[in-house]
Amino acid sequence: MAKKVKAFAMLGLNKVGWIEKDAPTCGVNDALVKPLALAPCTSDVHTVWEGAIGDRKDLVLGHEGCGEIVEVGAAVKDFKVGDRVLVGAITPDWGSVEAQSGFPSHSGGMLGGWKFSNSKDGMMSEIFHVNEADANLALIPDGISLAEACMLSDMVMTGFLGAEMADIQLGETVCVIGIGPVGLMAVAGANLRGASHLFAVGSRPDCVRVAKGYGATEIINYKNGSIVEQALKLTNGKGVDKVILAGGDEKTMIEAVQMVKAGGIVSNVNYFGSGDYIPIPRADWGVGMSHKFIHGGLMISGRYRLEKFASLMLTGKLDVKPMITHTLHGFDKVEEALLLMKDKPADLIKPVVII
Repeated sequence: MAKKVKAFAMLGLNKVGWIEKDAPTCGVNDALVKPLALAPCTSDVHTVWEGAIGDRKDLVLGHEGCGEIVEVGAAVKDFKVGDRVLVGAITPDWGSVEAQSGFPSHSGGMLGGWKFSNSKDGMMSEIFHVNEADANLALIPDGISLAEACMLSDMVMTGFLGAEMADIQLGETVCVIGIGPVGLMAVAGANLRGASHLFAVGSRPDCVRVAKGYGATEIINYKNGSIVEQALKLTNGKGVDKVILAGGDEKTMIEAVQMVKAGGIVSNVNYFGSGDYIPIPRADWGVGMSHKFIHGGLMISGRYRLEKFASLMLTGKLDVKPMITHTLHGFDKVEEALLLMKDKPADLIKPVVII
């Protein structure tokens, strides 16, 4: 095993670059993986250019990818060297009290399951470490490409969590705010769960086209005026049953609370990367007594869910290929892909680097 690895890292606030680091070591329950494909995320942008988790030095970036196992710990039962594996962006400690109580994403403390590019180095390295391999990896099934496998790391399961936390029932009216990759998967999830009227808030033509393909029945363009007024007009003033918040800033939470009806749910999977507080409008929240519920959650991952969502793809219930707009080749293209996510050209939804 190599003693040093090349990796792409956050050098400090607003700084990224290539570095060399000591290769990770493999614990008894763990695995070491070499990436086969990687995808940058807007969360990486929040980390580097917004300082969302504070200043970090030489923190390897990346939490979306798939790879090939190069080493397993002595206690790993279900995986071996050479296996091609799906890897979740969130890798909980499954024996923790938090996992046992039903919240594995917060194992060891709030957001504790989020390890890559947070509490340890991420995937943008020649070799990366995965804790509790038997629980946090899944085999890449035949029929799923490497690029599609990357989408399972984060985008798919985060967007669908938004639909799950919204508890969408058959025939309900749902509004998804933000139709980047996560929001598009929230649209797909809401559609699969039975939303009838399904509004998608966004303006970029490619994202709008893909949202309609995933089941959006109406597009609300914030450039055309208040999204709250547009949602209320579409519902004859009643408001929507559920809102999935997958983009925006702190004022977007205000808009979500304003457009959801009493007894409805605002389901947030958006990463609020700056600011100290997220405001809630007092009157629109029924002075605190509206039964408007606000749920916020970090993606739930693990082998079981990775296999379930891979099954959705294999059976044709979910096609993530429309989200993959830019495919780059070679490990050295990771930087270019990250800067694409930062700059967001008009034709970008999601870039993937095939290694």
